[in-house]
Amino acid sequence: DSTILIKSYLFHGIVLELVNRVLNSIWKMIHQKRRQELLSRLSENALVIVSSNSEQTRNNDVNYPFRPDSSFWYLTGFTEPDAIAVFSNKNYSIFVRPKDKTKEIWEGERLGVKSAPKILLADNAYSIDDFLKTIHKLIEKNSFVYFDDSSTNKLNENISSILAGDAKPLKPVISEMRLIKDSNEIQNIQTAANLAAKAHMKAMTKVSPGLYEYQIAAEIDAEFRSENADHAYPPIVAGGKNGCVLHYTKNNKVLNDGELILIDAGCESLGYASDITRTFPINGRFSKAQKQIYQIVLSAQKSAIASIKPGEKVSTPHEIACDTISRELTKLGIMKDKDNLSEFYMHKTGHWLGLDVHDVGEYKIDNDFRDFEEGMVTTVEPGIYIRKNDKIDSKYWNIGIRIEDDVLVTKNGHQVLSESAVKEVKDIENLMSQNIT
Repeated sequence: DSTILIKSYLFHGIVLELVNRVLNSIWKMIHQKRRQELLSRLSENALVIVSSNSEQTRNNDVNYPFRPDSSFWYLTGFTEPDAIAVFSNKNYSIFVRPKDKTKEIWEGERLGVKSAPKILLADNAYSIDDFLKTIHKLIEKNSFVYFDDSSTNKLNENISSILAGDAKPLKPVISEMRLIKDSNEIQNIQTAANLAAKAHMKAMTKVSPGLYEYQIAAEIDAEFRSENADHAYPPIVAGGKNGCVLHYTKNNKVLNDGELILIDAGCESLGYASDITRTFPINGRFSKAQKQIYQIVLSAQKSAIASIKPGEKVSTPHEIACDTISRELTKLGIMKDKDNLSEFYMHKTGHWLGLDVHDVGEYKIDNDFRDFEEGMVTTVEPGIYIRKNDKIDSKYWNIGIRIEDDVLVTKNGHQVLSESAVKEVKDIENLMSQNIT
């Protein structure tokens, strides 16, 4: 029996390795296709220089966890620090860190120069240490060089000096490419959304009065880590009045009975981000006042999402959300007129989503809001934040509510990628009644 078991493990291990190799091969070809697509949008004799990040010091001799520059990863699929890609229609060269036995003992294996061409589908590979003396050979006299000093690569200043101001900006072109997601990117965002939705609902079953914000943050963190995903941004776990602080990240206060908790947490899977916010009662039941404000935000969000389709202006969801919130808060006597909406709702209703949680892509073209197009992914996140104010009924004080979903623009409309995270009052209260803390 043990022999059969061992053979079974070996077989599955071999199959898994083969699957990983096939997937890696497919991804490398995807990155290759992106480089070709980018070049087709540039000048005929374009030469692109794109750099990844260098590692950043957290304190003393400790670095932050490394993440490659998003555009560099998009074009190369390479995830090591201190790398530079140089490519044209004639050649693709990659500069990487050389193999180093001593450093690899401490920091892990490096791809190295020898293996880079085959693994990264490059024509040539060089040591990053040789970049400054090699780059001149790759820049032909009639080349139109495209380069942005956007990453944290230590050599970027040298590159800018070499180009002496003659480089054309790359960001406007690559941003337009990244704005429209292909099927692989959509699947990655969907995976990230599914994981984040699962974490949010787990939090709903764990929250109870007397716990601390960081304990709920730990539940979300554990859910992400268990699926080999990371946070797409520092999570917000805000109880009570902290929910009225838009970028609250201390996550260290006690959760009080009768108050709300606002959780803004998204994960990153295979480089792609999700961004979800849910707000719910710490004790599992919305008060009448909390429910009134919550339903306004939910109504604003649903109406905003419903407007999303190809050909609609990207500003429409925000306009609809503002109109809904203004009208309903005025009915409750909280707002006196539309001029003070920013006192209760002070941010936009959405942003692009992709490799960056606030992804690249212009919202306006020629000073006019652009239209939604198939393949765009946006968040929709209206909110209402009512701080202590003697002019407002105290039952509404310290109510901070935001509801955020990730929405894909489809051929004929839209798809909510994060729809599995419950948000109806009855569904939240029902789920929270299963509290297993």
